[in-house]
Amino acid sequence: MKKILLLLVAFFSSNAITAQDWLINRTDWGSTDSLVESNLHEISYITIHHGGEIFLKERDTYSYLKNLQTWSRNARQWMDVPCHYIIERKGKIFEGRPLEYRGDTNTSYDPTGHALIVLLGNFEEQEVLEEQIASLKVVTEYLIKTEPVSSKDIKTHKDYTETLCPGRKLTEYLGTKDWTNFLSKIYNE
Repeated sequence: MKKILLLLVAFFSSNAITAQDWLINRTDWGSTDSLVESNLHEISYITIHHGGEIFLKERDTYSYLKNLQTWSRNARQWMDVPCHYIIERKGKIFEGRPLEYRGDTNTSYDPTGHALIVLLGNFEEQEVLEEQIASLKVVTEYLIKTEPVSSKDIKTHKDYTETLCPGRKLTEYLGTKDWTNFLSKIYNE
């Protein structure tokens, strides 16, 4: 936890935001590429999800991501893991599908133009951990500073389709002053 907080302090005090400072890239978690040029898109939105399944801190995220990639390709016929950024319970941030490629979801909304962030866990049942919130802020600020996303276009999965995602407990957090103040500070509102 102390290491994550030091990393976050260094990140926010830096003028240059570079993903390699905080991101575990695809190669490091064992991804294999299967990218399709027709799925290219440009980011206009940030959409927050939860994994939807109980995810314990002790679970091996590297194996989970490799299995998710296999399932996504074989069972769903997707080109890759569905989301662009995956935040584990300990707060580590993993690169999912490369940002320039449209993500996928198990629901009917069109994710073209959406940067998809998923926090692992089921937030109907589990608490959202402080480490995950800190990392969500890192990814969100990075995207705001590198992509043309307005504050009104930062939403959750359930804002686009009928679903419980991102879960009651994460939805409640996203309605707090802490989150709104965080966004206001970035946008200078």
